[in-house]
Amino acid sequence: MEQENNPQANIGPAIMINNQYIKDLSLEIPHAPEIFSELTSAPDVSIDVDIKSKHLGENNFNVELKLAVNGNIGEKPLFILELTYGASVVISVPAEHLEPVLLIEVPRMLFPFARAIVTNSLMEAGLPPFMINPIDFVTMYQNRTATKN
Repeated sequence: MEQENNPQANIGPAIMINNQYIKDLSLEIPHAPEIFSELTSAPDVSIDVDIKSKHLGENNFNVELKLAVNGNIGEKPLFILELTYGASVVISVPAEHLEPVLLIEVPRMLFPFARAIVTNSLMEAGLPPFMINPIDFVTMYQNRTATKN
């Protein structure tokens, strides 16, 4: 139709991921192989999540989702896994929506890939399958903005 009469016609996607990448991946099983004989029940697992974004110029940004996953059997560490999974993105949204898009929507898009990397890394290391539950990036963002104010 007439693009001049439709201002939405010339606008591309609000979020366009140019590339995704593993910036850092580290997995340690400090007490292998002896710890495997102690693995009689599910380990206690803790997960820390952090999100960072960086403006690269114009509408270009880099977003990094950092996961630190630790598994323990009692007081003894079973595994220590750290993953920084990033993406270069182009974001075309009004300025007031930029921060929520960078800290909620982009991480939400990256999370399934990061979760698969964590799961596959642990299984390839000889550990039982482990799947990270979905993360509530909205609540994380709200907590982050509440601590800024």
